[in-house]
This record gives sequence, C-alpha cells and structure tokens, in this order.
Amino acid sequence: MPRTSTLTVVALPLFALLLGCPPKEPTVLPEPAPVVEARFTYPDSAKGDVVDDYHGTEVADPYRWLEDPDSPETRAWVEAQNKLTFGYLEGLAARKVITDRLTELWNYERYGVPYRKGKRYFYSRNDGLQNQSVVYTAPSLDAEPTVVLDPNKLSADGTVALSGMSVSPDGKLVAYGLASSGSDWQEYHVREIDSGTDREDTLKWIKFSGVSWTKDSKGFFYSRYAEPTEEEALSGTNLNQKLYYHRLGAPQAEDVLIYENTEHPKWGYNANVSDDGKYLVVEVWEGSAEKNAILVKELKGKAATAPGGMIELMPAFDAKYEFIDNKGGDLWFLSNKDAPRGKVISVNLKKPDPEKWTTVIPESEETLRGANVIGDKFFANYLKDAHSQVKIFDLKGAEKGELALPGIGTVYGLGGERKDKETFYMFTGYTQPGSIFRYDVKKGESTLFREPKVDFNPADYVTEQVFYTSKDGTKVPMFLTHKTGLDKNGQNPTYLYGYGGFNIAITPSFSVANLAWMEMGGVLAVANLRGGGEYGEAWHEAGTKLNKQNVFDDFIGAAEWLIAEKYTSPEKLAIGGRSNGGLLVGAAMTQRPDLFKVALPGVGVLDMLRFHKFTIGWAWISDYGSSDDAEQFKALLAYSPLHNLKPETEYPATMVHTADHDDRVVPGHSFKFTAALQAAHVGDNPVMIRIETKAGHGAGKPTSKKIEEAADLWTFVVDNLGMKVGGSDAAPAAAPEAGTAEADAAADAAADDGAAKAEAPAAAQ
Repeated sequence: MPRTSTLTVVALPLFALLLGCPPKEPTVLPEPAPVVEARFTYPDSAKGDVVDDYHGTEVADPYRWLEDPDSPETRAWVEAQNKLTFGYLEGLAARKVITDRLTELWNYERYGVPYRKGKRYFYSRNDGLQNQSVVYTAPSLDAEPTVVLDPNKLSADGTVALSGMSVSPDGKLVAYGLASSGSDWQEYHVREIDSGTDREDTLKWIKFSGVSWTKDSKGFFYSRYAEPTEEEALSGTNLNQKLYYHRLGAPQAEDVLIYENTEHPKWGYNANVSDDGKYLVVEVWEGSAEKNAILVKELKGKAATAPGGMIELMPAFDAKYEFIDNKGGDLWFLSNKDAPRGKVISVNLKKPDPEKWTTVIPESEETLRGANVIGDKFFANYLKDAHSQVKIFDLKGAEKGELALPGIGTVYGLGGERKDKETFYMFTGYTQPGSIFRYDVKKGESTLFREPKVDFNPADYVTEQVFYTSKDGTKVPMFLTHKTGLDKNGQNPTYLYGYGGFNIAITPSFSVANLAWMEMGGVLAVANLRGGGEYGEAWHEAGTKLNKQNVFDDFIGAAEWLIAEKYTSPEKLAIGGRSNGGLLVGAAMTQRPDLFKVALPGVGVLDMLRFHKFTIGWAWISDYGSSDDAEQFKALLAYSPLHNLKPETEYPATMVHTADHDDRVVPGHSFKFTAALQAAHVGDNPVMIRIETKAGHGAGKPTSKKIEEAADLWTFVVDNLGMKVGGSDAAPAAAPEAGTAEADAAADAAADDGAAKAEAPAAAQ
C-alpha cells in the first residue's frame, strides 16, 4: 500500500517527482523554448504538498484536495471552471446552429424492443423530445396501449430515470428501479399495472442488481449493500453485497437474507429465477473479470425463500458462465471455458462434475456474445468482425439457419422464453436508426414492426470497414462513416472514437449526435481496439494490465492510418471517448500531443494510481492491475494520464467533461487532470473542463441534456478545427478570463456512445 507523507516538494520538477529521485545538476542547459502566451487565464488550482511512496518511488499528488467534491474549495473551483468554459462556448455562433439542428434531428418517434409477459406486451416509446421514454402495455400488438410508467412526471428536468424494470410472471405487477441524477444507486417500487398505483413496497440501497420474480408472482430476489453514510454513498467503496428475497407487502427490514459470504467482501450476486420457476441461478462476480462462480438453489416449498440450500455448481471462478435457460435439471450456459470466443454448454444438476458437461454449440470463428432459447431453438448472437451475425440452432446444437439482416450493423433484443413462438429484435447501424422486427419462430420469417423516421437521407452516407496495422503488427478493424463522394485530400475534419476495455465490443449503432457531426462534413471513425470483446477473451486480455499499452498503440495507429490514407491531418483530427475511453483519450493525448488537434476525454479514469480507492473502482483491477503491486505500479505510472503531463508542452485543444457527483468514476479524476493540464499546457489551444452539476456517470440521461452536451462538445470541436457551420465561420471568439461570464445550465456529462455499462461489474452490465 502507498505511504502518504506531507513533504514539501512542489518546487521540484514534475519528472523528478515521478521518478522518485532528486533532480541532477545538468552540466549544459538547453536553450529554453519560447513560451507562447495563452489565450485564456485559467482558474487558480492550488498545489498541495501530498507525496505518496509506491514501492520506494515517491509520486506527488498536488491536487489531492480536488478528490473531495463537496469541500468549499472544490465547489469554488468547479464554479470558476464552468464560468470559463461556458463563457467561451457562449461566444461562439456555431453553438446555436448546432443546438438547433440537434434538436430537429432528435425529434423523432422511437420505440424499445417489445416483449411479452402473461397476456400483455410491454415496450417503451419516446415521442421525440421527451426527456425519458414512457413504458406502455397492450393486450396485442394492434391494441391501443396504456401507460405503465412515465418517468417524465417524476422530475421537472428529467433527471429521475427508470433504471430497471421487471414484470411479474402473471403480468399484473411491475417492479421498477429509479435513479436520480445519473447515480448508480437505485430505489425499487412495485406498481399494479391495471390500477396504475404503487404498492407500499420500497427497497433502497440497491446497486449493480436487478430483480427476479418467483413463479408465483408473490416476491422477488435482489442484491443490495448496507445503508451508507452520505459521504460513502458518493465515493465509498462498494463491498459486502448481499442477496435477499422480498415478499410483497413486507417492509424491507423483514426481507430474507438468502446468501452472503463475509470471507469474500468483494463478491456480488446476480440472481435469476429460471423460466419454469424451479431454480434460482446466482452468478457470483468479483470485479469486472470475465470469470464468475455459479450457485443454484432449488425453489421448492417453504425452503424456496428461506436462507441456505445453495449448491456450488461452478465454484472455481475459472471462466465466464452465463445462465441461458434450462430443460428440467439440464441447465444451459454460455461459457468461455476452454473456448475464448464462447460456446454453449449443458450441465446436469445430478451429474455436475465438469467431465460430465456437454458442449451443445461449440466455439466458432465468430465471437459468441449472447444466446437465448425461444420456441425450442437457440438464437445465438455472434460478432463477425465487430458486427452482428445471428445463427439459429435446435436444442441439440444442430444449426438451422441464420437471421437475415439488412446490412452491417448490430442486433439487440431476441428476448423471450422457451415456449414462445415469436421474438423481437432491433437492428441498427451508423446510418440506420433502430428498426424493430418481429420474428415468427415457426415460419422463420422477420417482419418490420416499427421503423423510425429521422430527418436525413441514409443514401447520402456510406459506412465501410477497414483494417489497419498496429505498432506490433496486429490487424485492427475500424469503421468509417461519412458523406458519399468524400475527397481524400487530408483536410477532412475527423472524429476518432475508441474504448478498448472490459471485454466490451463497440459495434455499429445509430447516434443523432454522430449524424449531426457527419452532416457538418465530418468523418466518423470508430476503432475496435484490443481490450474490447470483438474477438473474444484473447483479444480482451491483449489489452489488459501489463498489456494495456497495446490499446493506446492501436488507437494511435488508427490516427496514423487516417492521416497516411489522406482522410485527415493532425490539424483536422479530434479524438473522444468516455470512462475507460476517457482514459484512452487521456493516454493518447499525453503520449502523442502532436497527433491530434482536439481531445474530448469524458468521465475518464485518469489517475491510474488511485482509481481503486473509490466506489466500485476496485472491480477494475482485473483490467488495469493495481498500484499496490510493484510491477503493475510501474506499468500504470508509465501511462497514467495525470502523471504523464509534461510542463511547458503544447497539448491539443481539450474539453474534459464530467459530472460533479459521478459515483462510478468519481469526478476527482477529471478535476485533478484538468488542474494539472492547465498548469502544464502552453500555447493557444484552450484546455477546459465542462462539469455537469446534476448528473452522474451517464445512465438515465434526459434528452434535453443529451442535446446540450452534444452541442457543446461539437461546438468546441468545430471552433478548434476551424470548421464552418451553417454558412458562418466558427473562428475563435474573444477569450474571456476566468469568472467573467455566467455559465449556462450544464448538461449531462455522459455521451450516448453505447458503452455506458462498460466498467461496472458483470452484475451491472
């Protein structure tokens, strides 16, 4: 563990602190580079004298005070930074043009994927600019629907969101979770669907858990933490999750503790009742690793909802085991056990030894990302070079065909139960808004159910997939989307996005914000980096721990390829990413500040030496490693964005964006990085931070705040790439000093990038 001291070391050069040695007297001093006067006067960020000792290496942390989001000093700093940022944005004519166009594009009717419970269908719908989608139910697909839940009535600004929902097996009740201001904490309630009234049931302090009903619809299983203090709720570590059963009508204090393990405080529990109601299958997770254990409890008689009775079916944490369905005592799991790209196995509860397991669907060249059983058939959702391919198998594993898809894109949905004769799915791509299809299992036919109408012509754009070579020779795929007839003259404004972590696959999906960028003439480039899940567990592990630099090399390689192929140039290239992707951007811009003109690190993990000390950060050690380990510390220090900023360096124009009460990646990461960046940076490029003061990591972001944030980020990019928008030149406005302009209402700090679930534990994904 690091030892913290209070040595006064702020006068030492930054590189000396990082190396843990005093600066040597040089015999020859190089001629100092001319200092370019900055256009902006940044808010003062006081330097403290905190120094940590990591395995004999002393590392300064002068902005440690910014880790406390509620201190008067931090609040004053946030206010000053926002005044600078929003004062700058308000002076740009492009901001209104972009906001207006985003609002027009976002104003389209869109549906969620329908599903059936009991005798009802359920689906969500947004009429266009509603802050939150409304949940409806209907007895048939053609019947007039009624409202089940309208989250828009829960808060004036749309910041109370539906975070989870589970309909009882009889279709009469719905348990639903609410989250405020983007928090991971959820509060669950139970509503009677016919009357539209809530019962007295209220369950608090739920995080990284849904609910799963018993077959009799009299209660459900869920996981929760102990009630935290106010400080712990925001930044305290999330440990000692417990699995409970809640009987309808009983107070939460009387919920039955089904399972806990005090010897393993990092264990979490994701409970699922089988569709036939006979078994409770519990996925036990520890961190974000693709490895878990499986516990099974027989739900029979009074013992069904009593403590104990757990069978340790797969206790070893040696691979991923994801429960799919069962037929009697035969349980099907998606697993990567001895199959890095995934397979489906069958385990008999009476013969649970691994040597008795059978492979139903073997590993293939494609990566198996999900599977379900509908109409006595397996629907297996694969990734083929980072886009969806759906294969259909019978229950013995014989292939029975493939789902015909409209093109290169991503399939979501394919839910239902083994007895169902239909299922629904959404197909989406970079220029394909999410269209919903109904699939008749018996006929083997898909029919279009809902198709959104967005104010653009998809034929005006083209998506292509290219493969480029990374630093070590690895072939990496990348999607490019832009207007047809693009002139590859090296001058196209280009936005390069990446993630590269936690086995998350970044696949084609429609985004209004990205469409607005392409309408302005921008190229959208999405690189499928190592660390993700595009090619299975081997691809994931190649971008973790001591191999994490591969991810940054892949991203830098994508930028170099775009420049070499004359899509763009360093002066026309912007990069962005969120969360783990925020780390990606921070590492890339500190390693190669010459390669990019604009950087947008969002809600990023930017202090790689202390990330594990807050909320669920400890769960990311499986991907990042930990500074508590001497070897891993060296690797983390080598790329940690906060610790690799170099004084008197010109960095890209940077808009860090975060929320002041993000309880996933705490805002101290972004605050400290911004303070250090502003101190180190020289030159004309603005380096700023946009801080939302009523938001979290990104879940449940209202539409109005999506528009505000997207408009601000694109305005920043447009200004610093010298683009013209709406016939007006987006040249820089006069630079205000800190505190001279009032801030607009800040927007939610989470981008709509399809990776929101990425760095949570398995149970939260």
